[in-house]
Amino acid sequence: MLHTAVQVAQEAAEHSAGGIPPVVLGALAFGGLVAALLVTYAFRNVNNRH
Repeated sequence: MLHTAVQVAQEAAEHSAGGIPPVVLGALAFGGLVAALLVTYAFRNVNNRH
């Protein structure tokens, strides 16, 4: 049973449309983290204004 599931998963992976290359996925993740850092940095002094 497990062998059949592994075989089906391998065949599905072979027939996939390519997906996103790992380098692009890493660049998107890094960009998202930098954007979150910039948003956090923009609100660094909010507490001192009031």
